[in-house]
Amino acid sequence: MDIPVWFEITSMIVLTIILIGDLLLIRLRPHIPSTKESTLWVVFYVALALLFAVLLGNVAGWRNAGDFITGWALEYSLSIDNLFVFVLIMAQFAVPRRLQQQVLMVGIIIALVLRGAFILVGVAVIEHFSPIFYIFGAFLIYTAIKQAMPEGEHEDDIKRENFIVRLLRRRIDISEEYDGSKLRTTVDGKRMWTPMVIVFITIGVTDLIFAIDSIPAIFEITTNGFLVFAANIFALMGLRQLYFLLGDLLDRLRYLHYGIAVILGFIGIKLILHALHENELPFINGGEHVEWVPEIDNLVSLGVIVVSMTVATVASLIAASREKSSAKKAAIVE
Repeated sequence: MDIPVWFEITSMIVLTIILIGDLLLIRLRPHIPSTKESTLWVVFYVALALLFAVLLGNVAGWRNAGDFITGWALEYSLSIDNLFVFVLIMAQFAVPRRLQQQVLMVGIIIALVLRGAFILVGVAVIEHFSPIFYIFGAFLIYTAIKQAMPEGEHEDDIKRENFIVRLLRRRIDISEEYDGSKLRTTVDGKRMWTPMVIVFITIGVTDLIFAIDSIPAIFEITTNGFLVFAANIFALMGLRQLYFLLGDLLDRLRYLHYGIAVILGFIGIKLILHALHENELPFINGGEHVEWVPEIDNLVSLGVIVVSMTVATVASLIAASREKSSAKKAAIVE
């Protein structure tokens, strides 16, 4: 069942208004959100995504709603990995904590614009070159292997971003100090950009780097451009609050990368199976579809995503608790 154009347009307008309202709220009241406030916002955005799925199901069929929920869960799970890099970026640029909400929000909006362009290109490529699923699948399996062995991975991401920072500093005048949330300031009578502009760009580009993994993955769930973009919007909308909610807990999620690796590996295999089922390459099965290849339902994908993240999180917390307990015992013995 096709999604009505009026529903797509109305959804984008409402989501844009919410994003603008959120940004204005941060602009007018920059502060460090409490755990309670962050929790309420995360719950609000999760509830908003579920409400959207219900409305979508009633308007365009429950298959589309199921594809959205699975895609949203996938993007939300993979976006959590972004938070580790966000922490490093905030530390590297010494962003004052009360300004971090605004930095994250603007960075996320930049990321949404970049992802939107990425999705449009992806949909066009898929429509005209279906074997791209072989490439997507192989890339995700490769990424899954890297995730399972992530020593220094996030630091490498920061090093890549340093190239952007060096390029910006050569091209424009950037001050050494922040001037609140301003992008422009005056130093010794000279107008300059503040470090805030670098942070905004770095956050946005970083998320785009992560999108290179997540966008191909969600195309296995659905190739509907609207559903793909909607899933990305809902996944990123609550990311800022999740950053403050998890806080120091991020350091304790030591096994999270294994859960993400399982998800990426599973989706990669699923993409290759899908590519075989729709095969058009002449050197594979004579250019015919490989009919015996199984089709994995999106409900199974949703289960793998939820179970992988749950097991990784619980295992991480148990390991952290045991390590803390052992440290206490060692301190008592000493």
